[in-house]
Parts: sequence; structure tokens; C-alpha cells
Amino acid sequence: MNITTALRATVRGTVHTAGDAGFDQARRPWNLAVEQPALAVVEAADAHDVAVVARFARLHGLAVAAQPSGHGATGDTEGTILLRTGRLDDLRVDPERRVARAGAGVRWGRVLAEAGPHGLTGLAGSSPVVTVTGYTLGGGLSWFGRRHGWASDGVRAFDVVTADGEPARVTADSDPDLFWALRGGGGDFALVTAVEFDLHPAPVLYGGRMAWSADRAPAVLDAYREVTEGAPDELTVWYELLRFPGAPAMVAVDVTFLGEAADAGPILRPFEKVGGLLSDSRAVLPVADLGSITAEPTDPGAGRSRAELLTRLDDEAAAVLLEHPVDPLLSVQLRHLGGALARRSGNGGAAGPLTEPYALYMFGLAPSRETEAAVRARQAGLATALTRHTSGRKPLTFLAPGERAASAFTAPALDRLRDLKRARDPHGVLRSNFPVLA
Repeated sequence: MNITTALRATVRGTVHTAGDAGFDQARRPWNLAVEQPALAVVEAADAHDVAVVARFARLHGLAVAAQPSGHGATGDTEGTILLRTGRLDDLRVDPERRVARAGAGVRWGRVLAEAGPHGLTGLAGSSPVVTVTGYTLGGGLSWFGRRHGWASDGVRAFDVVTADGEPARVTADSDPDLFWALRGGGGDFALVTAVEFDLHPAPVLYGGRMAWSADRAPAVLDAYREVTEGAPDELTVWYELLRFPGAPAMVAVDVTFLGEAADAGPILRPFEKVGGLLSDSRAVLPVADLGSITAEPTDPGAGRSRAELLTRLDDEAAAVLLEHPVDPLLSVQLRHLGGALARRSGNGGAAGPLTEPYALYMFGLAPSRETEAAVRARQAGLATALTRHTSGRKPLTFLAPGERAASAFTAPALDRLRDLKRARDPHGVLRSNFPVLA
């Protein structure tokens, strides 16, 4: 009996191997610009299947790469069992305790839809189709991070399968080292089948997008710097230079505010002084509509991203951003950080404090190799021009294929993560998108 036949006989879920009609679709990552090889793809039926696959892989000297949806895939899956955990989709919201428990396949849109009617929210990012588990393992940089910190800071417990194939519930008391690593250290240390996390009050959410023609970019950036200089933690503002296919270039500002519109208005007034406003979607929003602010695609596509953390947004950095053309990128985005993200909490995880005040995120479509090369060149050029203003660190979930986990952590945190990896997975059964030992 060969390995793939044995695997089919072992699990309850579906197994795809090369030559099967559904294999290419099953191994496809979210980013279609990434080629993702695999020895086999297992669509786990439940947490029992996850444990079976881990034990099978160790027995046969193989590695397992867990991906509920394929976001963040790097293509480093040669010879692995690609474990799809999307079917682990149980979600429980307890409004009285302000706690949610999400299976590995649960996406943020569902959490917000169920928590929102209770005046609660999880610490979601901009996309409703990203899974809670993958996002949180990477720290989770939320719209509400300035108020509440990393999404991983609010985790109460993880249900996992260890590299030995043993189920476990991991908390700060039961296994403090593993609990620390899973909160922002990535997927190198255990296969997570569910995560239990805090929900936060959001009785009123105000947000939306303001947009102007590209010639207003300098004035909007001036207003952005003014607003973010003294913004309260409840406010998060993103600045974006946009060039959509077939449309004129634009500049936009995306906003969320945990509070009433009347309280946000005076803080955002500098933007209203910029003439030529083309559109303004700001309004009181249901929490479930958080993803509508940026309206990111909800279907897979081919693209390339690059991120940097800015240590300051002074006149020199602003000039660099404005003098470099957006083309062939789709967007050049500044995200305001700070607040709770920069404050070390007593129970913080591996993600650690994020002391840089802004994140720069560059994205371009990559439908062909020629376009992809041009996108990468533009990203590299802008990053190089901003070298004096960047720290060299990057959030784990913002890393791109070809980058290393070392860029996401302080030296002491990286050493601790590597020691834990060697101790808990000496046979290399688990392979994350960004292995800490690479």
C-alpha cells in the first residue's frame, strides 16, 4: 500500500493527490500568483482527522502544512501533506461572557455577523473572508488594534493537535510557553483546531471612505499627518494612493471609530477642509459591514504585496511617498498604528509590542510574470527610497513569499520561538508559511 492509499484509508475527510480531478483546485492558495505543490491535500472532516494526519505524517517522515483558506501561503509545501481545516467551522458566541469560540475554518465575517447584534466585535482586519485562526496565529492587526492591541492578545485558549498527534487545550496556565508562541508566533508549533477569544464592546461603529482625485494627495496627506498626530485610540485612519484598472488615480482615507459620529467629526475635520471631495461613505455601520469600508476582493486572485513599518512620517517620508508613481501598483497604503499596539501588556504573546507608528502596505495585481516583475520592482524602489524611515521589522501576517519569519520578531522572541520549535517538533512535522528555523 503506497502512502496516499494509506492516507485515504486513515482519515474521514477527503484526500486529493496528483492526477485526481480535484487536486489542483484543492491545493490552490488564495493568492493565485503563488504556486503551491503538495504530496497530497487532506480536507479534514473534524479535529480527529487533524490528529490522525499529524500522527501519519510523523510515522512516514512527512511534514504537514495547515491552511484553512490559503491566505498567506508562500508555496513552501513541496512534499508536504497540505491540511485543509475549512470544515472545522463551529462558531459559538457567548454575549454574556463576551467570548467567542471559533473552529479553524471560521472566517471573520461570520464572527462579526453573530457578535454585532449584541453590541460586540472581535478584533477583525479589513477582510471578512480571512479565517480567525490563521490571522490570530500571526498576531492579527485589527482595525481596532489601537484600542485593544493585537487580536492574539485577547486569546483565552487554543484547542490544538501537537506535532506528536495528541489533542490538547492550551491556556496560560496549562502550557505557558506554547500559549505565548501561538499568540503571534505563527503556525510552527501546533495544529490549531479552534481558538477561544475575547469580544469587545462596540455599541456604535462609525466608519467609511472619503475619496478625492489624485491631485489632492499632498493636501490629504497633510491632513492625515495632522489627524493621526493626536488621534484617540478609538480612531484608526488609513491613507491610500489608488490606481484601479481603467479608472483615474485617486487618493482615499479609510476610517473606523468606536463611538458616535458626533465625536469623530471634530477629529476628522482636517479632511473636510480639503476641497474636491468625490465621495464620502462615512456612516454608522453594523459591525458585520466592517469589510465594506475597503471592499477588498472576496475571491482568490493573483497579486504581490510588500510591507514596511515606518518609524516616522516626517516631511521627507511624505515627499518620497508622493513623488513615486503608484503604477503599476494597485495601492500604496499607510495604516496608523500606535495606541495599545505599542504598549507591552503583562500577558503579551510572541507578537510583542508594535512601536512603529505607521505601516506601509504596497499591493499590485500580478496576472503575468511581466506584470509581477514590474510590481516587485516598484515595491522595492519605494521601500529603498524609504530605508531611512523604516525599522526592518514587519508584522508576520504582512510577510510576502521569499521573506523570513525573523523579520517579524525581536531577537529574544525569535530565539525563544526557535528553542520551542526544536523542543516541541524535533522531527519537523509541522511546516508553517514562515518557518521560524528558516
